[in-house]
Amino acid sequence: MNWAMHIRHYSDYLKVERSLSANSVEAYMHDVTLLSQFMAMEHASVSPLKTTMKHVEQFLAYLYDLGMSVGSQARILSGVKSFFKYLLFENIIEVDPTALLEAPRPGRKLPDTLSFPEIEKLLEAIDLSSAEGGRNRAMLEMLYSSGLRVSELVNLTLQDVHFDTGFLRVLGKGNKVRLVPVGRDAQKYTMIYIEQLRGRAPHRPADKGSEAYVFLNRNGRKLTRVMIFTIIKNLALQIGLNKTVSPHTFRHSFATHLIEGGADLRAVQEMLGHESITTTEIYTHLDRDYLRQVITEFHPRS
Repeated sequence: MNWAMHIRHYSDYLKVERSLSANSVEAYMHDVTLLSQFMAMEHASVSPLKTTMKHVEQFLAYLYDLGMSVGSQARILSGVKSFFKYLLFENIIEVDPTALLEAPRPGRKLPDTLSFPEIEKLLEAIDLSSAEGGRNRAMLEMLYSSGLRVSELVNLTLQDVHFDTGFLRVLGKGNKVRLVPVGRDAQKYTMIYIEQLRGRAPHRPADKGSEAYVFLNRNGRKLTRVMIFTIIKNLALQIGLNKTVSPHTFRHSFATHLIEGGADLRAVQEMLGHESITTTEIYTHLDRDYLRQVITEFHPRS
C-alpha cells in the first residue's frame, strides 16, 4: 500500500471514528500530505511502513529551510504524529517513528484583548436605526457575553437559545455540546432582534435551509464568518481603535475579564469549551500589573 492509500484510509478514520469536522480533517490531510510530498521527492521508495524518525527529522529540517515559523512547524508535526498514531492503532506499523520527536517550542503569544471601555465604545458605535444595527448589536453582545467562537455564533439556532434559564446550548469543536450562560444585555438585544427585526422588512424572510439559524443576512440566509469579521473591522475603524480586532478578540476579552475579576479557571475553561486547562491558563498571564500589585500588597516577603 502506498502513501495515497494510507492517507485516504486515515481520512476515513478521522471522519467516521473520530467524527472530526470537515475543517479539522482538511488540516490533518494538509500536514500528512506535506510529508508524503517530501518523501516522494527525497525517499521515493520508502512507504509509511518504513518511515523512520530520521526521515521525519529531515522533513522538519526541510520545513525550516522553507522559512516556516516555529509555530507552523510544530502544528504540522502534530498532524504527522496523529497520522503515525493512527497507523500504530490499526497495527499497520509496530513502532511510531515520531514517538520521541519533540516539537519546536514557540514563545506563547498573548492574545489581543480589549478593555471594558473599549468594548463599550465598539458596541455604542453601532447605529441601531440602521437595517442591520439591531442584529449587529445582538451578535457582538453575544460574543462578549458568552465567549463564543465565530463559528459557534453563526451556527447558533433558535432551539439553542434558552433565555428562560439564561443559557445557550453551543455546539463546539469536535461536535462537543456545552451550556454557556448569557448576559442580560445579550439576551435583551437578541430577543429584540428575534421578535422585532429578524425576517422583517427591509430584510427578506428566512431562506429555505436557513430558518433554524438565529442570525441571518438581509437576504434571509445564514451569516458567514467573513461577514462577522467585516462588521467588527468596520466598527473598529469607525471609532479609531488602533488594535487588530476580530470576533476572537471578544472571546479573549470575555475570558480575560472573567479571570481578572476572580473567576475560577475551571469554570472559564468549561464556558470556553477548552479541552485542556493549559489553553485557558494563557489568560492568567495577561494582567501582569495586577499580579505585581497583589504580590506587593499581600506577600509577607515583599
